[in-house]
Amino acid sequence: MGLPPDRIEYSPIIDRPKIKWPNDARVAFWVAPNIEHYEYLPPLDGVRNPWPRMPHPDVQQYSNHEYGNRVGFWRLLEVLDKHNIRCSTTLSIGVLQHFPEIAEAMLARDWTFVNHGFYNTRYSNTYSEEEERQFLMDCRETFRQLTGRDIKGYSGPAASNTERTPDLLAETGFLYQTDWKIDDQPVPVKVKSGKLVCVPYTSELNDAPLYRHHYEADYYAEICKAQFDQLYEEGKENGRVMCIAFHPYATGRPHRAKYLDDILTHVMSHPGVWQATTDEIAEYYLANYYDKEVAYLASVTNQGAGEGG
Repeated sequence: MGLPPDRIEYSPIIDRPKIKWPNDARVAFWVAPNIEHYEYLPPLDGVRNPWPRMPHPDVQQYSNHEYGNRVGFWRLLEVLDKHNIRCSTTLSIGVLQHFPEIAEAMLARDWTFVNHGFYNTRYSNTYSEEEERQFLMDCRETFRQLTGRDIKGYSGPAASNTERTPDLLAETGFLYQTDWKIDDQPVPVKVKSGKLVCVPYTSELNDAPLYRHHYEADYYAEICKAQFDQLYEEGKENGRVMCIAFHPYATGRPHRAKYLDDILTHVMSHPGVWQATTDEIAEYYLANYYDKEVAYLASVTNQGAGEGG
């Protein structure tokens, strides 16, 4: 039986068709800088305000996030360049308009962009079907106008979704979303038409929630390396995906940046790591494993139905 809302079938990783990444890599490793813009006076949606701490303007939180775009991004960029990392940024598209220097730096490095809405202070939960469809189309068109590229992946702004989101993503031309933090491999997402894949993102290896709960960057580095070691061992037999996620306003602080360097040094020192973008992971999975997994799930379902009869 599918998981609510009947989007992703339960499939034990020990039984499903095994994945082999390019060049027999054990781990597909993607790096997710969250490049966002926190509005000084965001509109109120009647459901939830961003980071509810006080009525807006919340100068403290605005300043905190703005630091990332003024300073932290550039500090972390040096670390990423040192390791030749091709990032997949979950991007507030508004950043391309408000911070052209950041846009130029990301485009020059040929990063992959995962649509994170226009601003991380605006959510999609309250949209009607037509409003959400138009929102997704506007995101794609604005991104195309600003970059000359198509955007293929989606991460709901502040992880907001509706029950219709997967169907509308597939309908409007997206290949994958990263909101379902559900597995250590890509998985098919059921949609009304076309195909959609989940490329798993991470909550556990995400810097901002850890720091808000009074863990520090040394602990962040420790758990990132520990997770990699486990997935690297498991990946000998069946390829795994690993994501690390961080925010320039958080890990880009002077006392934390060195820990990103520590993580990347550890991961990239191992053979058999495919340092990939989310576009590459999704497209490889769609070309090589999507149909196999769908067929496997159908066979399991049919077998169960037969046994039940």
